[in-house]
Amino acid sequence: MIRILLCCGGGFSSSTLASKVEKEILENNMQNDYSIEFSPFLLVNKRMNEFDIIVCCPHLIMQVKKFVKTSKIDKPIYILPPRMYGLISFKELAIDVVDAINLYNETKINPVYFPGEENTMMVTRHVAYRNSKV
Repeated sequence: MIRILLCCGGGFSSSTLASKVEKEILENNMQNDYSIEFSPFLLVNKRMNEFDIIVCCPHLIMQVKKFVKTSKIDKPIYILPPRMYGLISFKELAIDVVDAINLYNETKINPVYFPGEENTMMVTRHVAYRNSKV
């Protein structure tokens, strides 16, 4: 099972997204494969060890970059592209989560960026990275 922590600034938008995503997980009978919880980003350091990946809302980009420079992290941190965040589909997010974990395991670089997406705020896709290249 892949355990996902979805973070935003105060936990409000991530709680809404996590509820939507939890519903999709149940509807698609994926509860044995994925779990998701939400949290304000300020608590990520305390909760990180409970999860396999930290997925952050796009408005956290500066906090994430500062965090990875000042903290010892052994989990991938993935910042959602803005359109994917707004139009979130768990099936697409699940693909990015698996790919981000694999990319992190290869590179150990945080935050995790897919090739050509180093500037997250300029990414216009709303589907998983691998599906945007089809």
